[in-house]
Amino acid sequence: MRPVRRSLPLPSASSALAVGLRVLLLLSLCSRSQAVQAENVTVLEGGMAQISCRLQNYDGSIVVIQNPRRQTLFFNGTRALRDDRFQMVLFTPRLVRITLTNVSVSDEGGYFCQLYTDDTHHQVATLSVIVPPETPSIELKKEAVEGSEVELTCLSPRSKPPATLRWVRNGREIPGVISHQDNGKAVSVSNTIKILVERRDNGAAINCEASHPALGGQKRVRHYRLDVHFAPTVRIIPPQGILREGDSLSLTCSVIGNPMPRNILWSRVNDTMPDRAEQSGNILLMSRLSQSHNGTYLCQAHNNYGRAADHYTLLVYDYVSPSTSPPDFPKNRIAVHPTNPGAMVDVPSSVPYAVIGGVLALLVFTVICVLIVTIWCSVRQKGSYLTHEASGMDEHGEVQEAFLNGNDSRDGTKKEYLL
Repeated sequence: MRPVRRSLPLPSASSALAVGLRVLLLLSLCSRSQAVQAENVTVLEGGMAQISCRLQNYDGSIVVIQNPRRQTLFFNGTRALRDDRFQMVLFTPRLVRITLTNVSVSDEGGYFCQLYTDDTHHQVATLSVIVPPETPSIELKKEAVEGSEVELTCLSPRSKPPATLRWVRNGREIPGVISHQDNGKAVSVSNTIKILVERRDNGAAINCEASHPALGGQKRVRHYRLDVHFAPTVRIIPPQGILREGDSLSLTCSVIGNPMPRNILWSRVNDTMPDRAEQSGNILLMSRLSQSHNGTYLCQAHNNYGRAADHYTLLVYDYVSPSTSPPDFPKNRIAVHPTNPGAMVDVPSSVPYAVIGGVLALLVFTVICVLIVTIWCSVRQKGSYLTHEASGMDEHGEVQEAFLNGNDSRDGTKKEYLL
């Protein structure tokens, strides 16, 4: 038997054409699956965003752009949503581009680029919105009082991503407690510190700094000065030099306090103020001084945190004419330094010229008296010596005469003579 040969039927021309169309259709579908490409966008809040859709092998099909809520913005270049912030700026077979101005975080999300062919194809362009922080604010929980602890909070209400806050004083960071709180799609950040304050801290500068990637290395800084309340201190600035009758006096009461005392009270201890005393703010004025003005004067001031006082003792000297020597001053008298009123110095005692002249005159008079007495005594002593010498000569003559007369005498008495 001969083997039977079976031959396969050859495809007809019509069937080959159908296969070719199928291949082209598959290739077309494959190419159209990549017909739309979208680009992600990142923009600062308040800025402008550009949303682009790139087309490949565009054949005039319908192009639709939708927002994250799937609301149609544009239909083949025609506005579909009444929002003037969106504008169609470019529509070509290769590129479709729209712009969004004054962007806010509510606009954030995915924007759909859709191409309607036999099958619907779409790509999503993600819009990310960055919220840079504003200059932070500073909140004070309660007023700062000398010797107490004050609590300060630095607050950045909105930022995305969260801002970084830090406290700085004299170039050094003060560690604090940081907290975050969601504020819609943004974040609220705070930094709280507690510091012990004294009166020397009043007016001291302290800053809160906010840093963020959107600031490009710069910082938003809030400057703050500590306002520390404390009781007042009072000091009377005394006048320079000696006060005499007829002079004028001006006393200044220096007051430091926070808050500054509104009223400054001048008074006279255990007495009434003189008739010619006038107060002008913190200055006490007295004209034509006399010794009746002598006394202790008091300056007082107070605020809500305490009171303070200082006193000054006024001593008015007698009037001295230009020809009269100045009076003697007590030793180690306290006076005011001419360049520093707060420094007290010792004034050396001065001896009046009249006293020196009196002492010299007394010394001269004493010397003269001593000389006179010495001379008088010397003369008197010399006269007594001469008298005794003369008396001795007479007695010597009598002895000599008696010796010559043989020791006889008329009255027969015997005499002895001492030669």
